[in-house]
Amino acid sequence: MNLKTDSPNSSQFDTPVALNPVIKEDGLAVDSVTRLETSGELTRQRKSTPCAIEPETLQYDPVAIAAHYSNKPLQVIGRIFTVLWPALRFAFGLWWDQQQGCSVENQRRRAVQLRELLTRLGPAYIKIGQALSTRPDLVPPVYLEELTQLQDQLPPFPNAIAYQFIQEELGQPPDRIYAELSPQPIAAASLGQVYKGKLKTGETVAVKVQRPDLRERITVDLYILRRLATWANKNIKRVRSDLVGILDEFGSRIFEEMDYIHEGENAECFAKLYGHIQDVFVPKIYWEYTQRRVLTMEWVTGTKLTQTEAIRAQGIDARYIIEVGVQCSLRQLLEHGFFHADPHPGNLLATPDGKLAYLDFGMMSEIRPYQRYGMIEAIVHMVNRDFEGLAHDYVKLGFLAPETDLTPIIPALARVFNNTLGASVAELNIKSITDDLSALMYEYPFRVPAYYALIIRSLVTLEGIAIQIDPNFKVLSAAYPYVSKRLLTDPAPELRASLRDLLFKEGSFRWNRLENLLRNARNSQDYDLNQVVNQTLEFLSSERGAFIRNSLVDEIVKGVDALGRNALHNVTDIVRDTFEKVPLGHRLALAINETPEASSEQQQTLEHIKRIWDILQETRGFDPAKLAPQIPQLLLKPELQRIGQQVANRLTQRAIARLIRELLVSPEAHSGNGYIKNPPIKAALPARTA
Repeated sequence: MNLKTDSPNSSQFDTPVALNPVIKEDGLAVDSVTRLETSGELTRQRKSTPCAIEPETLQYDPVAIAAHYSNKPLQVIGRIFTVLWPALRFAFGLWWDQQQGCSVENQRRRAVQLRELLTRLGPAYIKIGQALSTRPDLVPPVYLEELTQLQDQLPPFPNAIAYQFIQEELGQPPDRIYAELSPQPIAAASLGQVYKGKLKTGETVAVKVQRPDLRERITVDLYILRRLATWANKNIKRVRSDLVGILDEFGSRIFEEMDYIHEGENAECFAKLYGHIQDVFVPKIYWEYTQRRVLTMEWVTGTKLTQTEAIRAQGIDARYIIEVGVQCSLRQLLEHGFFHADPHPGNLLATPDGKLAYLDFGMMSEIRPYQRYGMIEAIVHMVNRDFEGLAHDYVKLGFLAPETDLTPIIPALARVFNNTLGASVAELNIKSITDDLSALMYEYPFRVPAYYALIIRSLVTLEGIAIQIDPNFKVLSAAYPYVSKRLLTDPAPELRASLRDLLFKEGSFRWNRLENLLRNARNSQDYDLNQVVNQTLEFLSSERGAFIRNSLVDEIVKGVDALGRNALHNVTDIVRDTFEKVPLGHRLALAINETPEASSEQQQTLEHIKRIWDILQETRGFDPAKLAPQIPQLLLKPELQRIGQQVANRLTQRAIARLIRELLVSPEAHSGNGYIKNPPIKAALPARTA
């Protein structure tokens, strides 16, 4: 597979710093606003996924763009008026409708006007409309219906231009490359349009061709928006987020999206990382027919996720498809960090065989490992209502500067999230959490990191699609099994510490938390109980597991002691009852002390252990026969032998203490819970003689 572009202009980009405006392409001096990245340290820093292979890619360079447009003030001012004047007219129309009391009657007309306005303004504004089209909780249904057309029903550009691009990029006219090509585009989106075709070898394919004059329109908008963001960061004190950084992140991704070779690499990386997930489908890329402005990929037959009736008519469970999307998104965000940053309904299809197909891999982004673990730690601290830990998580994730005084922020977090977490974390939605965080940002020095903006965009878009399918769908509830599974199976030190924080409070083991983790984790698709057992035992036998190992000894001793007390209590009851039925046995029955049962706290622990055992038995993959052969090997581990010795010693100490108490204390001294009250001496030393 040749990653080198064969376009006529490729020779102009031999180095990543070529900025001489020599070659014109799409009406713009390409070299003056973009850099073509081939290899080197910048590539290694930017790409960290396991399957990252860097093609030549158009790199967004805000400095070069600023230098280019600083010499063209008339073009910039013209673009500002092109955007501002129709936007003000539309806003005035909405205001006038309100004044006249005809907002409802004119809603359809205004929705059409908004769609047409965003279409005329170009790709950057179309993407804003696409994001709004997935939020039924924010946008009225009539507007939602119109904005949905921005996903793949934009006005197409002429076939003649598309065919010209195909010939320029692939070296031959379309009829020499494809056996068939639809006479008109079957979809047109913000950056390109798609034809349905067939290769000479018989495979049905989708052929995506880039729009003309694309970079000219996008770069001038990015330049204007970046100038506004810079001004806002300097002059509006309330704005503490790095608006320039967020815009640069968006600009970098949209420039990558304009390079179809890069999109093909993204698709193959995505397939390698997530294509194995049950009911996830990723189409194949045909590299022989792909270049920077033309992409040929496997044709996917499917239905948009928002067309719920059409999906149900095929006998497909739309809610299940969304759950598949949630599980795939969790692995993207929290496992590998390579995620689809533009999951609008036009890019997600339900296939006839009930799979979720991902399309359009142009806008992808990455999350570093410390950010991934930081998000899971924040979830744990939120569950624990550990707001001091949550505040430190925000520092690690870049929401707060390291020098920030957290003293006033911790109670503020408690005040906001205690209300939010009133019922259950799983019942929350992402929007409620982001809204609460937004409220805090106005009072305290929070800022939104650039990487986080795309994560929220991705999650909020997915949640918006889910709400359209099922208004009661909770993304976090669907995510909880995966988070539980990660906490139980991931050996990373950060998550082991989070698991410890979740299961222990002030030195006491919280059995209910373990019970909930196991119950939720068993619902995760790839949860492996044998792996959990092996990793748990390995962790307990390591130095890192010393804290949990010592606490576990206490819990085992308490549990075994409680079982022993209950067993002995039952035996003494049976013996007393037996003597009661025998002639003259009443006095013998009274002579036998009744052994007290385990305390209520110990009984509760036993109930938790019983329920945990039941959960394990009902978990997929539970097989005692597989665990039995491992027991001899485990018994040879010094750390586990030490645990056994500690348990035996403490049980022996308790038994001896209880025996001495029974010998020296009268039965009347025992309370119902096993403790002694006002114990009279039953045995004493002989009286001293004169």
